[in-house]
This record gives sequence, C-alpha cells and structure tokens, in this order.
Amino acid sequence: MSLIRQVLGLLLYVINTLVWFIPIFLMGVIKLLPIAPLQKVASRIAKGCASLWVAGNNLNQSVISPFRLNVSMPETMKAKDWYLVIANHQSWVDILILQRVLHRKIPFLNFFLKKELLYVPVLGLAWWALDFPFMKRTSKSQLKKNPKLRGKDVETTRKACEKFKTMPVSIVNFVEGTRFTEQKHAQQRSPFQHLLKPKAGGIAFVMQAMGEQINQVVNVTLHYPQGVPSFMDFVAGRVGEVNVQVELMPVSADLIGDYSNDNEFRVRFQSELNRLWGQKDQQLVDFVARHGSAEVAAEHHEKSQQS
Repeated sequence: MSLIRQVLGLLLYVINTLVWFIPIFLMGVIKLLPIAPLQKVASRIAKGCASLWVAGNNLNQSVISPFRLNVSMPETMKAKDWYLVIANHQSWVDILILQRVLHRKIPFLNFFLKKELLYVPVLGLAWWALDFPFMKRTSKSQLKKNPKLRGKDVETTRKACEKFKTMPVSIVNFVEGTRFTEQKHAQQRSPFQHLLKPKAGGIAFVMQAMGEQINQVVNVTLHYPQGVPSFMDFVAGRVGEVNVQVELMPVSADLIGDYSNDNEFRVRFQSELNRLWGQKDQQLVDFVARHGSAEVAAEHHEKSQQS
C-alpha cells in the first residue's frame, strides 16, 4: 500500500506541476516586456496559477497521503497584507506543510532559494517566473579572496524586495540557512537543543529593504512527532502527524537598520533573534514532551513499516 501511494502520489505531483507550469512560465516571459501595467497583470496571473498549483498539491496530500495536522494559528491574518515568514527547517517537507497551512490565509509564499536551484528541471523556471529570489552564497574564504563580493546578498535582496512592493507578498526565510541534522548541530555546537544557530543577515536585509511595508512577522514552528520525514516518506503516507505553531509578531522600528555597516544594530538584531530562537527551541521541547521522543517514535515507525 505504501508503494502504491508513493507511485500514485508522485504521478499526481508531476501532473499538477506540469499543468500549472505552462501558464506560470508564459507569464514570466511576458514580464520581460518593459511595460509596467502588463508586468503587474502577468504577476497576478502567475501568482493565481501558483495558488491553484498549491491547492492541487494539498488535495493530493489529503487523498493519497493523509496525515493528522495539528495547527495552532491566529485568525487575524489577511491575504492582502505583506508578511515576513520565518520557520525552523528540517526537511523539504517543511515547504509543503507551510504552503498547506498558510494557503489563502496570507499571500502566496515566496522563498529565498540557492542559485543552484534555478537549474532544477521545470521547477527552476517556475520559481524564476514567480520572482523567487535566487541567492549565491559567499563563503568567508571567497570574501577574503575577493572583498568586492561583500554586499552582493544585500543587493540581491534589495532588488527582489523592489518587485515585492508592487503587490502583497509573503517572504519566507528559513533562518537557520540549512536543514537541521544532528551532525550540523554538533559541528556548530549550537546552544539550542532542537535548532541550529539562526543567521540574522537574510531577514535583516529584508527588514532593511521592506521593514516599513511589512505588516507582521509570521513565526512558524514545525514538529514531526514520528521523526523528520524525507519527501518520499511524505508521499508514501508514512507521516502520521505534524504539529505546527504559528504566531504573529509586530514589526518594531528597532528591528529596521543597516545590518551591514551598523555594528551596534547588528549586535542588537542578532541578540533579539537568538532570544526568539530560544523560545522556539522551548516550543519544540514542549512538543517532544507532549508527543514523546521523536527518535523513539521514528524507530517504532520504522519497525512497523518493516513488519
């Protein structure tokens, strides 16, 4: 049954993606024309098609790979406001869960992606057409060799945010910068039990470019009681339950500043983010206490699959 779900679920994801890719990509091509009103209409159509694509994926999950979704979320979010969404990151499944939970509650989710993802077949072009920002990560060694690379991320973020100002959008940032693993956790010597260290630069640059326009910050905590699933686990219906805690936070003027050049602001911003990450870590501790150890649950789940 698990294999049947996996094959059928994957097939439906592919069909749904290909159906909506065509109009989304066409709108992306139209937006290349230097006609502002036409670009705006094309963006709206592309976002509308993307929303229907997400709706199709959500239906696929409900029918082929159903799971219990426990969500605690305020009812005051609006589809016509601007939001910055931050979340912990454990799996590619996080994206599907965020899209499902926040679908039509807030504007379509735009993710900051690694530049390499632009070359993913079909999806890369769709993300380009939807104005997803593609970031090129610059290592410390690269900066030492070429100091001119410093500030490139800020410029990329600024250009992306200029596009976001024309219509309501939800900008998603996985603050840890990468998916959580025990190995990464140990290498970082993270002070948090269930999280990697947060990276402040990404959201600080967004706040610097759009802070006065963003209505609220959507703080999402994701927890998988049976252990962190892979995408194939999710498609095959091996995820029994997902916990999601959503909180709304006001945008304070204290969080808007020049992160690159103002040392005092940078320290204050990082300190505030660490405080928030400590609260998120405690939420995950509470989730584990209520739902049992994720490691034990994962082991039990694996044995049940084998039997």
